[in-house]
Amino acid sequence: MLSSSYIRLLLSSFVLWRLGIAEDPYVYYDWTVAYTTASPLGVKQQVIGINGQFPGPILNVTTNWNVVINVKNHLDEPLLLTWDGIQHRKNSWQDGVPGTNCPIPVGWNWTYQFQVKDQIGSFFYFPSLDFQKASGGYGGITIHNRDVIPVPFGTPDGDITIFLSDWYTKSHKELRKHLEGGIDFGLPDGILFNGFGPYRYSESLVPEGIAFQTLNVEPGKTYRLRVHNVGISTSINFRIQYHNLLLVETEGSYTVQQNYTNMDIHVGQSYSFLITMDQNASSDYYMVASARFVNSSTSAIPAGVAILHYSNSQGPALGPLPDPPNELDTYFSMNQARSIRWNVSAGAARPNPQGSFKYGDIKVTDAYVLLNRPAELIDGKWRTTLNGISYVAPATPLKLAQLFNVPGVFKLDFPNRFMNRPAKVDTSVINGTYRGFMEIIFQNTDTSVQTYHLDGYAFFVVGMDYGLWTENSKSTYNKWDGVARCTTQVFPRAWTAILVSLDNVGMWNLRAANLDSWYLGQELYVSVVNPEISNKTEVALPDNAIYCGALSLLQRMRLKRASINRQYQISTRGQAHRVTFTGTASLPHNANRMLILLGALLVWCLRR
Repeated sequence: MLSSSYIRLLLSSFVLWRLGIAEDPYVYYDWTVAYTTASPLGVKQQVIGINGQFPGPILNVTTNWNVVINVKNHLDEPLLLTWDGIQHRKNSWQDGVPGTNCPIPVGWNWTYQFQVKDQIGSFFYFPSLDFQKASGGYGGITIHNRDVIPVPFGTPDGDITIFLSDWYTKSHKELRKHLEGGIDFGLPDGILFNGFGPYRYSESLVPEGIAFQTLNVEPGKTYRLRVHNVGISTSINFRIQYHNLLLVETEGSYTVQQNYTNMDIHVGQSYSFLITMDQNASSDYYMVASARFVNSSTSAIPAGVAILHYSNSQGPALGPLPDPPNELDTYFSMNQARSIRWNVSAGAARPNPQGSFKYGDIKVTDAYVLLNRPAELIDGKWRTTLNGISYVAPATPLKLAQLFNVPGVFKLDFPNRFMNRPAKVDTSVINGTYRGFMEIIFQNTDTSVQTYHLDGYAFFVVGMDYGLWTENSKSTYNKWDGVARCTTQVFPRAWTAILVSLDNVGMWNLRAANLDSWYLGQELYVSVVNPEISNKTEVALPDNAIYCGALSLLQRMRLKRASINRQYQISTRGQAHRVTFTGTASLPHNANRMLILLGALLVWCLRR
């Protein structure tokens, strides 16, 4: 018999274990992704909403919380949601891109579960398949600091999320057909501000009857504005009439605090500003989002205009819109980007200063120069490339193929330089070195700004300039306080250099954030594998994983098993009747292991 003291020890250990779990709370969401109708530019059109909202709801969480989101796909085509900037430590299974996940079929539901481990800041989510982002489906992710971690500025009086987007009145299906046919879909029809069209600042450019965004504020108060460019391909300049923008954070990193009168925000980028309501409120004030770096007059695109309304305002906004930067000053935006620096003395998700990670002292183990090219015909189809390779997504996600050793799905042979050979379509993957330190140079040969995003990581932006990158360019690198972020711009005919520590095991998507370039093939994946297999560096395949491609048989077996189990459970309650299954069942762990064994057997049969 166990002694009473031993039992007390067991009970106290159990209580401490439970308390340990309680430190990382769970939050639950239930989302229905479906078409809804809106008229943001005065033209009635179909948009993608979440629970009827356009834009979608904001995920408000705190560092290390666990997020559980049940997503129901009520669209007419498959769906995946990706969580832009969320690093999914050890868990690329939740990344929501075709290289890691099978799509959620029409009428199905699937549950994402991930932890926002050691992160703070401003991010967003969006649909990652088939150009759907051009019709909406996006929303914000706000990760707050834990109370025990000091923030390098006072608590603001309000926290406001702003989504900026270039917008077309054509549907995403029409736009992707244009792309596939090599047809430029031209300038956007306008710029949206939180899903709204512009305030009628010009009778010639803005028709009557368009609903616009109004932000209500109190005089003397300070607000945090989290501003995201969730658009398709247009860089946007953001500014507020007579107000300074105090930059404090970008994509999970606290920055050196500097005032700006305006900020160029490129596709996929996110910034946090503190705005103090220090004007006399003689009138409302314009908030402006205007197109930048388009290959024609920006005046042809109506600006996105919202209204900043003080509670004691004396009347409507007056005067012309605040001026944008001079389009002829090609260095303005680059110098502005260079001025954004890491606050090395501030803590972020952890109490130690951000600058305690001295990235400039780490030896580079892998280096890649990624040269892009504008769309060109490859095998009769319009494609974009990196280093002469246009990525094609296989039917079997790369991560599943890697786990089950499915042959012929991808090759670990992505070239580290542009190859002087004809462009081709391929599924080529970078073989990253676990715990290595990678240097990536993006060389933009295009005439438009391109932005690039890396899932799973924050990287350090250490240099950018016009012209061709050479080895001598390394002498210009910022090796002390280059900002850590997940999306960086590359200016026309210019280069940008980043450094990234490959400490996160998984299959990670590196892509053009410009939706047109991405859709036509400008992406790749970085495989980071720990040679010593351990659940300490990568979590297991989730029990509710969807199988497709070469592993479709496993999905059919799962559905059959789930159907039998459900019918049995119903019949034992004396209510036997047929059940229509529209999701992926979470099987017991042993059953999931059995599916993995069966998958290995299936792959063995395929190899024979």
